[in-house]
Amino acid sequence: MAPPPARTRLSKKPDLVVAAIALILAIYLTGGLWIAPTHRVIAVNASDQALFEWLLSFGARAFTHGENPLLTNWLNAPDAVNLAVNTSITAYAVLLAPVTIWFGPSVSFAVILTLNLAATAYCWFWLFRRYLPGTTALGAAVGGIFCGFAPALVSHANAHLNWTAQWLVPLMIAAIVRLGRRRRWIRDGIILGLLIAACFSIAAEQLFFAALAGVIFVAAWAFTQRQQARAMAAPVLKGLAVAAAVSGVLLAYPLWLHFAGPYGYHGTGFDARVHSEDLAAYGAWPVRSLAGAIGLDSSLAANATEENSFFGLPLLLLSIAAYLMLRRIADRALVRALGVTGVVFAILSLGPQLRWWGSLTSIPMPAALLVKLPVFNAALPSRLALVVAPVVGALLALLVSRLRALPGPRWLWLAGLVAALLPLVPTPLLVRERQPVPHFISSGDWTRYVSDRGVLVSVPIANDLLPDGQRWQADALARSAGDRGPVFRIPAGFFLGPGGPDGTGRIGPIPTYAQTLLEDVTKTGYVPPITDAERTRFRADLKYWNAEAVVLADDVDGAHWPAHQPALLDVMTKLLGQPQRVDDVWLWPL
Repeated sequence: MAPPPARTRLSKKPDLVVAAIALILAIYLTGGLWIAPTHRVIAVNASDQALFEWLLSFGARAFTHGENPLLTNWLNAPDAVNLAVNTSITAYAVLLAPVTIWFGPSVSFAVILTLNLAATAYCWFWLFRRYLPGTTALGAAVGGIFCGFAPALVSHANAHLNWTAQWLVPLMIAAIVRLGRRRRWIRDGIILGLLIAACFSIAAEQLFFAALAGVIFVAAWAFTQRQQARAMAAPVLKGLAVAAAVSGVLLAYPLWLHFAGPYGYHGTGFDARVHSEDLAAYGAWPVRSLAGAIGLDSSLAANATEENSFFGLPLLLLSIAAYLMLRRIADRALVRALGVTGVVFAILSLGPQLRWWGSLTSIPMPAALLVKLPVFNAALPSRLALVVAPVVGALLALLVSRLRALPGPRWLWLAGLVAALLPLVPTPLLVRERQPVPHFISSGDWTRYVSDRGVLVSVPIANDLLPDGQRWQADALARSAGDRGPVFRIPAGFFLGPGGPDGTGRIGPIPTYAQTLLEDVTKTGYVPPITDAERTRFRADLKYWNAEAVVLADDVDGAHWPAHQPALLDVMTKLLGQPQRVDDVWLWPL
């Protein structure tokens, strides 16, 4: 990529139009939340939404109270949680702290998700228009809007505030390109360092992918542009050194905490063979699209938030045709580098073993050489396909910009674009109603039974499948951030921590007897026989947590299945005796 001539002035009108279109599309996609943000939740991923809302509330509290934003004992009592090995989104939590305090974390969540999508589309447009040689405003708009609302981004819009924040990537690319074309390597290096630190805070895995893609792209481009690469090397390396120094200072503590701090782990506990792309998925249709709405989608993703490829066969074929044609009429080295980067990441996303139409084959793949390496072992292979979407977006931008120069009838290329992109037009995210935080919590009545920083145990115990207790604490943290009021701690919770096989991570702590019992009752509605032995084991867990009160609400929210609240009331009564009715909850004071 190269910047436009120094004296070229671009009209601002296309920028305003694309920004408006991107924002309208983002609101259209997230509109279900905006109707009632405090009472609605992403239907297919309520647990991740609860986690991000908690992170926003905790971050606001840490900011206003001067607490450590990356190491906390609010969760997982009596132990702690290392948020540096989680997706802490500290930058967002600080920036949106006023919104979280005044309107609640659910509103901050909706704001960030909406702006992430709109900003990603606009920033890719901005990059393509200014730094992709020969690109017209229309071509950049098509490519940018595709990048912001590609099937992978729409899939991750199901509550992933980290992966939808891809607007940082084109800004980092632009900073690096400027290093090779300008003399201001100190200023541009500082800007790049700040962007790197922000990206690490919001999505460290995305930063790793961007860096890896940059190395592959530059290597492929420099292979045939050696003279130009040598001329650019000095200012780029100087700027990168400045960026490394700036980001190194800002990230010194987070990096130490991430790799060597307490409550850390090395590698994920997720099976790379499961969380890898199916080769057939590259030609399949996504669920949240016009094609999916008429039943053309397929079940080839690990879950609804991981449709990381799913371009549809027409777009896949159009991308290949665009690559072959653009090599003749556009910057050959640039197009080749785009193709190499896209193919490498597509292959790596297939994981250690090839999967085809839902079946794992015995064919080994190149990723098998990488999944055990440090850093690579902390990334899910399927997410490497996220890099392919901007490659396709760049090819679309170049293709639309050069329609007049393409061989064959122009209407044929236009028909191909419509056939490839129209079925991928996204449909709004699915949402559902969720129960409000009990008045017992939101009103502060809990302070009559639990001391400040004391442990309140929700029934069932909070985890990724049963997020209520963590949502209650998020409400208390957000209120405390504004008025410096008291907050309770909770056992367990939804976070990534140690305890997985071979020193890898797992979701939450290793479950105790009480957590397992209550989760089983919540899920099945079956109350097992309760003897003095069960009561003793249950009370031992309460003692380990230093619990001061146990609380059961009238409604329990299961993230993926209906919860059986009457069975929970029955089993808790058998375990701890008759509860007190306080406000709108059942309470067992300890």
